[in-house]
Amino acid sequence: MKASTFQTLIVGLLCLAVAGLSGGLYNQYQRMAGLQNTDTQRLQTLDTLQRDSSALKDAQEKLQYALKDLKQIVDSSEQQANILDPRLDQWAQEIQELRDGLASRATEADMTALRARLEHVEQQLLELKTQPSPPPPTSSAAKPKKTARLKPVPLSLPFSVLGVEFRGGERFLAVAPHDSRSLTDVRLLHSGEQLGAWHLKVLESNSAIFAVAAQPDQTVHLP
Repeated sequence: MKASTFQTLIVGLLCLAVAGLSGGLYNQYQRMAGLQNTDTQRLQTLDTLQRDSSALKDAQEKLQYALKDLKQIVDSSEQQANILDPRLDQWAQEIQELRDGLASRATEADMTALRARLEHVEQQLLELKTQPSPPPPTSSAAKPKKTARLKPVPLSLPFSVLGVEFRGGERFLAVAPHDSRSLTDVRLLHSGEQLGAWHLKVLESNSAIFAVAAQPDQTVHLP
């Protein structure tokens, strides 16, 4: 066998060995990658389980505290009930005693008041029997007295009546202020007109009738 052929054979064998090793290494790498992925998933699952376990533990601790508080409340309620029950029984007994006492007292008070009323009525009957009968009323007492009618007091005129004047065939009452000295102050009033609060209702031949608010009619004689 030639040296070159031997070398070629050796190189071929080495290549085959390298190829086999490479394939083995690749398979090992694939298996390692698969194992790493599996480990990662397991680690994630383990973390999730740990978190869930921590949450459950916290919830369990909270429930334990709540149960402890509830137990304390129940124990306190039982103690209060044990304290209040005798007091309630005592109060109920006292209330019943007060009711019984008030009922007996009310009965005695009613009887006393009834006796007093009977004695008072008997005394009134005796007084009525012993009193003489009143005399009959006289005719003068029976008849009411007639009250004399008061004549209305005439009001003082706030103006002076000068007389009657004719204008256009009609009669007018001439009036002027008390302290007037001028003809310009003279005013002629026709029936239905007024001067201040004085309203001329009727102008007769010898008198004039005025209506004044909240007063009876005033009759003024003409000069």
